[in-house]
Amino acid sequence: MAEGFLKNFFLNQGIDVIVKSGGISSNARDGMLISMDARLAMKEIGIVLSQKDLSTDIKKHPELILEADLILTLTKQHKEEIHKFIRMNNKHILTIKEFAGGKGDIADPSMKELEGFRRARIEIVECLMKGLNKYSF
Repeated sequence: MAEGFLKNFFLNQGIDVIVKSGGISSNARDGMLISMDARLAMKEIGIVLSQKDLSTDIKKHPELILEADLILTLTKQHKEEIHKFIRMNNKHILTIKEFAGGKGDIADPSMKELEGFRRARIEIVECLMKGLNKYSF
């Protein structure tokens, strides 16, 4: 959902930025369809997530970490798992709440049905906007 929001944000600003997402948790899988609940939650705010996009397990694609200028995670645990997985060498890695200037986690909505995805979407969008508002576009 964060990837979809950020792609939409930068597209609307006319800014050419590459945004990618992937999972690091033990349940992360390559090649899975985006959750229907995630697609529905984002569609409610006018952002359409492609039915063709597939999930990425970043443990199988460490180049995504190495190529990134900024990595945002839902939780501190996800952040720590990335640090344990690969040496970061001055990469910026923050939770989405840290990006917004706060602390804490956004609950991973996996297995939480549509309402869980809505709650996560609200937090993700609010935090990303707070973080993005620090910059002038």
